[in-house]
Amino acid sequence: MDFWQQYRAIDSRDARFDGQFVTAVATTRIYCRPSCPARTPKPANVRFYQTSAAAHQAGYRACKRCLPEAVPGTPDWNLRSDAAARAMRLISDGEVDRTGVTGLAARLGYSSRQLNRILHQELGAGPLALARATRAQTARSLLTATGLKFSDIAFAAGFSSIRSFNDTVQEVFALTPSDLRGRAKAAGDNTPGRPAGTTPAGSTLALTLPLRAPYDPGIFEFLRLRAVDGVEHATDGVYERLLQLPGGQGRFSARLTTAPSGVPALAVTVTVEKLPDLPVLLSRIRRLFDLDADPQAVDGVLGADPLLADRVRLLPGIRLPGATDPHEILIRALIGQQISVKAARGTLHRLAALGTASTLVPQPGASTLHRLFPTPAQLADGGAELLTGPARRRESILRVSAALAEGSLHLGVEDSVADLKRKLLPLPGIGPWTVGYVALRVLGAPDIQLDNDAALRTGWAALPGQTGPVHPRQLSASMERFSPWRSYATMHLWRLAASHPATRTPSHPATRNPATPATPPVKAATP
Repeated sequence: MDFWQQYRAIDSRDARFDGQFVTAVATTRIYCRPSCPARTPKPANVRFYQTSAAAHQAGYRACKRCLPEAVPGTPDWNLRSDAAARAMRLISDGEVDRTGVTGLAARLGYSSRQLNRILHQELGAGPLALARATRAQTARSLLTATGLKFSDIAFAAGFSSIRSFNDTVQEVFALTPSDLRGRAKAAGDNTPGRPAGTTPAGSTLALTLPLRAPYDPGIFEFLRLRAVDGVEHATDGVYERLLQLPGGQGRFSARLTTAPSGVPALAVTVTVEKLPDLPVLLSRIRRLFDLDADPQAVDGVLGADPLLADRVRLLPGIRLPGATDPHEILIRALIGQQISVKAARGTLHRLAALGTASTLVPQPGASTLHRLFPTPAQLADGGAELLTGPARRRESILRVSAALAEGSLHLGVEDSVADLKRKLLPLPGIGPWTVGYVALRVLGAPDIQLDNDAALRTGWAALPGQTGPVHPRQLSASMERFSPWRSYATMHLWRLAASHPATRTPSHPATRNPATPATPPVKAATP
């Protein structure tokens, strides 16, 4: 966006752009979200920054009225695959707090000096400033939504000391931590009746995560159909699971709710063994539920096409299901090759017995979650006796698990789609479909084309005006019309396919359950 496009957005107080840039006013030295209700400043007094960290470094402080940190993040980090976007994904996942700038640069394949130059050039701030802004956002959320002690909040948000926590909150928000919490209580913005609790098995607290409306709840059904016993539990509108975090185990439960301001949000109850894992867990929940997406931009393109217009009106705000662990998604995709969702889930149930038992005590009334998803090392050691199906597929799963376990293969949010192709396509048993599916789930890549996908063809054939099966090459060409949002169009077509009987095609006799994208050998996976 150029200056005048951004200025028109703040002049109309367009909430769609909240989190995508901030507006700094030179005369007041304050920065705001685009929808701030304050009077629109004169153009000569306005400076736009892509990140709040850049505004901090330029000497601005956050607006006390609109609290620009209390918004969804920008979707740019999924739309872009350059070094700056990949760095931001890692910073949100806590990489700077764990390994410092040197570790962040190494994950991206740059020197610290190169990375600093790139981020200053692209985002207006270096990695330390960007990580500091992320800590400030986490601290604000904990101060306003929980009853945690300030010392716990400081270390949970990633600060190295209480002093740095106090200084940062004061500098960014021009309020002390006590003032920030007091203003939230006075405004009724905190989460009533849901205090944080601490037990020997971990710390539990409730938070409300912002999102951009509209939000289609179908993602809960997607996760429910694929939930692994003991690891995950899902019902209509509620999803919970156990997972391994850098410092220990974690658990969360998520459901859609309405924030005190009247807008939809995701209510989460989280438990972590180690408080410093909290920002990492919240970041992974945001990615799993695609909370930073811009649904109006997606629906604007898809809804303008006659083929999908009715689907978009029926299901506005459809989301991409993300991932809490990239390696887990790859294993799931390999296990689901050429079989139905139900069959793949049965195999995963058996393999779940290899997972580590949970050390987190279940909350009263919670479902029985008792183990983590198996690690690649556990699958490589014990999976041979539990896997069924063709020998080639079993061997592929075990070899990939071993490569992940020994570190010769690593996937992460710092990868680009090109990186995934380079790493995965040479491996036996992995084809373009699997790479595309992993990119969709792990990176949130918005423009993935899943060639040879049976469910995609079934969904396309069910669209208005379509007279029969479509050839994969023809479908691939037709899907170009939905770029740059083909991943979201895929979600619409998968949902449509699930409500229609399977359509067998002569070119792909392996076509199965419409809810299970199946493709020829070495190129197929179950989503």
